[in-house]
Amino acid sequence: MTEAQAELKTALERGESASFFGALPVENQTEAAKLALRLGRPRLAALWAQADPLTHAAALLRLGESRSALHLLKPLPHTARPAALRARALWQLADAQAEAETTNALELARQEGDVGAVIAAATLRGEQLLPQPHAALRALAEGLKVAEGSGQPSDAHLLAVLAHAQLRLGGPKGTRTAQKALDRSLPRSPARVLALFALNRPAEAEADAAEGELAAVWWRGFSR
Repeated sequence: MTEAQAELKTALERGESASFFGALPVENQTEAAKLALRLGRPRLAALWAQADPLTHAAALLRLGESRSALHLLKPLPHTARPAALRARALWQLADAQAEAETTNALELARQEGDVGAVIAAATLRGEQLLPQPHAALRALAEGLKVAEGSGQPSDAHLLAVLAHAQLRLGGPKGTRTAQKALDRSLPRSPARVLALFALNRPAEAEADAAEGELAAVWWRGFSR
């Protein structure tokens, strides 16, 4: 990481406002947007991601601006990553097509061999199936298996959803999974918020969500 990138990361983590950063050089904005999103600063990510519609849409979804995200995604090719984001947007809107679009995104991700898209789509499918926890576990298992096969650690967001499914079935396993998700999650992220709810720490979850500008739709149906 360059000195400039390290300074940007520190400022983002410190919570500086948009005015602090001034006009970032155009060549740096796309990478800055990705970093801002990763560090739980979606408004800045959306501001800087004008040349990167996938990051821009992902930032809008953090903010709960689902219709704006769909508008951005509409002209993109029907490949796995745009499809997974479209599915998330439709799910946020409680659209009847959300589950079919998630299944389609998962199929595209398998065909393309896109590990990240498989994990994202499997995680969303797990959320959709949460009222049927056994079915949710089966959906989430695909994401776990793909991560393991690629040598990646299990995704924190997937683990947090998994914890909620396990908690619905009873026993101590859900709490252990939630703690693992919390340990792997980044501050202000959906994964961290869901993990905190799974650990029955709602005040901390909501505080983290507020700090990360995370719309309440991300924990719809999750709070205990």
